[in-house]
Amino acid sequence: MAKEIPDLVAEARAGTGKGAARQARRDGKVPGIVYGNGVEPAAIAFDFNKLLTQLRKGRFMSTLWNLKVEGQEDVRVICRGVQRDVVKDLPIHIDFMRLRRTSKVNLFIPVEFINEDKCPGLRKGGTLVTVRNEVEMIVTAGDIPDHITVDLEGVDIGTSIHISSVKLPEGAKPTIDRDFVVANIAAPSALRSEGDDSEGEEAEAAAEE
Repeated sequence: MAKEIPDLVAEARAGTGKGAARQARRDGKVPGIVYGNGVEPAAIAFDFNKLLTQLRKGRFMSTLWNLKVEGQEDVRVICRGVQRDVVKDLPIHIDFMRLRRTSKVNLFIPVEFINEDKCPGLRKGGTLVTVRNEVEMIVTAGDIPDHITVDLEGVDIGTSIHISSVKLPEGAKPTIDRDFVVANIAAPSALRSEGDDSEGEEAEAAAEE
């Protein structure tokens, strides 16, 4: 099932160049441009406060957006640059690139765990330690997965779940080449404490010898 693409509302901006951009800022807007996909670049503007709120949520440049401009067809875009004021660190200009449905894009996809009730490690009192609650993936713009599913059935205490053991959505590929850990099943704290105590006793005995 494709992930729902969030809307990003903008308005068409008359004129280009530094003068038009300065006027947009005086009007409480952040000027921007949309380019790519064989279509002429289009000047747009965003409400400053709404855009700032989105930027502060994080992952702005790795999110696929559904750009909505009144009087125009919605278009899928990804941010390719945010210019900021060197003193205030606030956005003063923003660039977006149009994407085809077949375009490949890097996005962070959430990780979902299933079959906790069939996990021996958890039944024994172990703890699921999530190393990555989302994974950066290369996906197709027209078929973004909702999540990556990690099946915990049969996973015992002390087991690390690597990305190579996870069945990934069709067409999706991690941006990292190495076989990284997504999660692991840690031993119960009581067992860890006993292990630490025994190690301490062994160390003391060795010191006495």
